[in-house]
Amino acid sequence: MSRNPFINAFAATAYIALVATVMFNGEKIFGPDESVIIPIAVLSLFVLSAAVMGYLFVLEPLRLFLEGDHRGATKLFLATVGVFACVTGAIFLVAFFFNTSF
Repeated sequence: MSRNPFINAFAATAYIALVATVMFNGEKIFGPDESVIIPIAVLSLFVLSAAVMGYLFVLEPLRLFLEGDHRGATKLFLATVGVFACVTGAIFLVAFFFNTSF
């Protein structure tokens, strides 16, 4: 993706926000449905999400690693995970302080 951990982490957050929004509003968007399609769709979404997160978190560090820059690869991966952890923590803090049903 990018060698900027902030871009990678915020791209992952944006993807998660998009998926969560669609899932939260799914019944409004698609209508109620109680068929076998829903579990298939959810499992497919899980696999797709794993692939997208792998792309956002692992692709560029893997390229760096294969080019021989082991330190740079490790630094980029850990920085991306660290920024993502901070973003996730901030989301939990906002949810905790602004939502009493948390």
